[in-house]
Amino acid sequence: MDVSMVNAVKKVDALLFDKDGTLFDFQATWGSWAGDFIERRAVDDVALLETLIDGLHYDTETRQFRPTSPFVACTHGEVVQRLSNMVPSRSFDEIDALLTGEVMQVPQVEAVPLKPFLAALKELGLRVGVMTNDTEENARANLDQVDVTLLFDKIIGSDSGFGSKPSAAPLLAFAKAYALAPERVAMVGDSTHDLTAGRAAGMQTIGVLTGTADAEELAPYADVVLPDIGHILDWLRSD
Repeated sequence: MDVSMVNAVKKVDALLFDKDGTLFDFQATWGSWAGDFIERRAVDDVALLETLIDGLHYDTETRQFRPTSPFVACTHGEVVQRLSNMVPSRSFDEIDALLTGEVMQVPQVEAVPLKPFLAALKELGLRVGVMTNDTEENARANLDQVDVTLLFDKIIGSDSGFGSKPSAAPLLAFAKAYALAPERVAMVGDSTHDLTAGRAAGMQTIGVLTGTADAEELAPYADVVLPDIGHILDWLRSD
């Protein structure tokens, strides 16, 4: 192992990544899909169309989610519940099945080429994991699309039995699984939920700008804010 690798390993022993907005560019992946999803659900019902647009905090002009959208930080179950409240003609289970089926098929836009990035982290001897407020099943399906599932040591969803962000519990479950000191783990995310959870767990925190939040919003919760996860390798080697 060369000197740069030794320095990298000294900084952290593991990196725990959020999924949407972190591993995958949030708006590029979900923005246009959401507009189509809303239109398919509303069909010719103008009142329902407006309800969905307002309730999901979706901007039809830019075809992007607003930072306040429940899709940004809520769990899959919370999003389903909100949708079922907006579409009373459909049951919770019906909407859950519908949303899950669509989410698993949406083409994922990588924030950076993930295979070489993750391989480089593994070469440094680092543990890498995913903790998402999506379901574990959805997360695995999305990661399978770009063939990187097996590069992660552990994948935790909001339904994996450890809770969801901003709670520290699922992050600490990752650390415990590999006997890692929390302060030797960096939580990487695009939202204040991710970084608040990281701080609560006693972890280092890295904010990235591939979600809906800007640097000013993330900075109070992050040890460092980077344009995207691709800059982490340089951060690891920095003093």
